[in-house]
Amino acid sequence: MNKNEDPKLGEECGVFGMYDLDGEDVASSIYYGLFALQHRGQESCGIAVSETDGPLRNVSTVKGMGLVNEVFNADNLGKMKGDIGVGHVRYSTAGASIAENTQPLVLNYIKGTLALAHNGNLTNALALRQDLEEGGAIFQTTIDSEVIAYLIARERLKAGNVETAVKEAMKKIRGAYSLVIASPRKLIGVRDPYGFRPLCIGKRDNAYFLASESCALDTVGAEFVRDVEPGEIVAITSTGITSDKSLAAPNKGRCIFEYIYFARPDSYFDGTCVHTSRLTAGRILAQDHPVEADIVVGVPESGNPAAMGYAMESGIPYGTAFIKNSYVGRTFIKPKQSSRESSVMVKLNVLREVVQGKRVVMIDDSIVRGTTSARIVKMLKDAGAKEVHVRISSPPFLYPCYFGTDVPSRDQLIAADHSVEEICRMIGADSLGYLDIQRLSELIGGDEGYCRGCFSGNYPVDPPKEDIRGEYEK
Repeated sequence: MNKNEDPKLGEECGVFGMYDLDGEDVASSIYYGLFALQHRGQESCGIAVSETDGPLRNVSTVKGMGLVNEVFNADNLGKMKGDIGVGHVRYSTAGASIAENTQPLVLNYIKGTLALAHNGNLTNALALRQDLEEGGAIFQTTIDSEVIAYLIARERLKAGNVETAVKEAMKKIRGAYSLVIASPRKLIGVRDPYGFRPLCIGKRDNAYFLASESCALDTVGAEFVRDVEPGEIVAITSTGITSDKSLAAPNKGRCIFEYIYFARPDSYFDGTCVHTSRLTAGRILAQDHPVEADIVVGVPESGNPAAMGYAMESGIPYGTAFIKNSYVGRTFIKPKQSSRESSVMVKLNVLREVVQGKRVVMIDDSIVRGTTSARIVKMLKDAGAKEVHVRISSPPFLYPCYFGTDVPSRDQLIAADHSVEEICRMIGADSLGYLDIQRLSELIGGDEGYCRGCFSGNYPVDPPKEDIRGEYEK
């Protein structure tokens, strides 16, 4: 990527699992579930299915680089026979973006098979990996998910069932993880003790689902049952659902940025509607950073609900100023560019008639390095906007994230070394206001059980002593 580019933040992935107790094939439903989670990862995807009444090591797997509708088709889906399976969409924050790192991971071992899909980042992956390698493990990938899979497989050799093996593995790993695991006869859902990453349970007729977001359940016509709780291990078998919550941490650490940016607005996490959270953020911005203006606009997509909230609270009309090219994702080809071209201009265009001669309030979800914000402000002013007042629906990024979000190191964060006034001048805005960190909890109904480490430097779990993000090769 061009070092001058400032892409939207990425989140590691989305996971989806299904067990049809009537024995029907699940591959097509998993495909549609992944399609609904495409926003969580656009680099690679995969599905692994098996038959619970079939041979132990007969897992059908299709994985590849690219979007869900690029990797899968009617032919390869039709050949995937099985009533239990897991799926994954990936955006890399740990491990290279290469075919070998696509998920789900499928392990064949003495107890059968294990298909695993992981969302999150471990903070002690390097130490665990070294220990496993010294014990003879041979790794095929550079992702921390394989460390989890090996630990579970190793624990399963001495555990009475896979749930116990998962629990013992959880005692060794640190950091963020939501897991969906298919063993030969069980579908397992796991959420780390702090609940960094979301996971929920759904049901359709006699089939059960596990998904990163509730919107994926809607897509396959499943009823939302409940969230998997932080620290919970859920096992779905032919006889029903069992649960173990004994590893839950006393304090929760849900990622607040799921509500601000990552999740689809039609998803619900732990009882909170994402769309409502973003409306609330906009209302707070209007209360704390009012300005005289003619129109409020959002930067698609996550900026739009916050812009609506700002407009409702301030009484300033809401408008659509940006047209987004829906066919451009994170993976689109970036040829050698002249200084006049950028990914921002490829993805967005301004409706001149909407902003010309007007004082504009522009709402976005974050500022990372500042280059994207500067380009968008310039686009608005080039289209005739008289003033551009930028409002950000999150606090300033001051620290990196080690739990599955690619917030970069401090030296790449514009807010780490510049005041709000300096950033305002650097991006060419007429004024700039961020969401007050003290009001973050209002986005989730006043609940304090969330992680705001990237804004405050206070993490629910001790961060690694060195920045482990990226590839694990020595």
